[in-house]
Amino acid sequence: MVTLFHQVKQQKVSIFQRFALFVTPSLLAVSTVLSSCATSTNQSITASTTSPSKNETKTAAIKIKVLRLGYQTAGDIVKVKGVLEKRLEPLGVKVEWSQFAAGPQLMEALNVGKIDLGSVGETPPIFAQAAGSSLVYVSGRRPSEGKGSAIIVQKDSPIKSVADLKGQKVVFQKGSASHYLLIKALDEVGLKYSDIQAVTLPPVDAREAFIQGRIDAWVTWDPYLAFVQSKAEARVLRDANKIATQGGFYIASRTFATENPEVLRIILEEIDKNGDWAESNRPEVVKLVAPILKIDPQIYEVVSGRASYRLRAITPQVLEEQQRIADLFTQEKVIPKKIDIKDAALTPEQYEAITPDTLKTAVKN
Repeated sequence: MVTLFHQVKQQKVSIFQRFALFVTPSLLAVSTVLSSCATSTNQSITASTTSPSKNETKTAAIKIKVLRLGYQTAGDIVKVKGVLEKRLEPLGVKVEWSQFAAGPQLMEALNVGKIDLGSVGETPPIFAQAAGSSLVYVSGRRPSEGKGSAIIVQKDSPIKSVADLKGQKVVFQKGSASHYLLIKALDEVGLKYSDIQAVTLPPVDAREAFIQGRIDAWVTWDPYLAFVQSKAEARVLRDANKIATQGGFYIASRTFATENPEVLRIILEEIDKNGDWAESNRPEVVKLVAPILKIDPQIYEVVSGRASYRLRAITPQVLEEQQRIADLFTQEKVIPKKIDIKDAALTPEQYEAITPDTLKTAVKN
């Protein structure tokens, strides 16, 4: 495999770079400049709505003028449909969106106060918490079958199984869900994280390098996965089936979550409602999102077909599973210290206030 060479300018140390010394020496540190984010200052206002839903009070104390949401390059159907803007406008709240290359970059923006809320996989919040970020889990995403994330190689690669990755360079985005998929898959075949040569690279750069045949083993997710499966006949060694059991999360800054429970409940309610629509109307999702991502509709049909759009409530069981993932990272010396996931949780009373009734019902059932 041809070695990657990327000239990277020195940048301000991020929360993820603070513990780079704790990963394998072969790890190539690459940081991505944060996307341009709104810097509006939150101010307290009181807004009234004359037509509240049954879950809203007629006069809600809203402490923000601008809700700053982060989303990833893969797109966000909630943003495309504009459902949050329609719901929050009567409350006097504007919505601003910022795009990020992947979950770690989104978590960095949350840490430095550029956004209030965003959706990521299970791994980025673990890395962010280990680096001292003040974050909270506000909702989970229902897990998919895991077909949308995988460890892949070139179609003619001599690497035939995960076990064959020993001693090989493996490219992935550090601190992303792919990081966990790789470590867990290695563990399944009796390998350690230190048994491979880890090379971290943002997915956009890795996609082009893979297509050009400059890297062999890559761990990635949709739509990048679907794209290289179509354009480069990438071969899957191991997908995330029965590994990515968490489904990912919506993560907020603690300040935003604790000061804006009314707004947060409305947000989660609209996201889940939209997710219900998306899962019943996948062809429409393709028509809406594919042109925005500038991706072949046939490729995005694959992406949408294996995606999960609905939310799920944060429960003790969900937090316990997240703790197991964090403990694996500690065991493999990928993060510098053991963390307690409960430190990034709200109280039961706070979860009760922000969790939509539809998610509470799903837990009971």
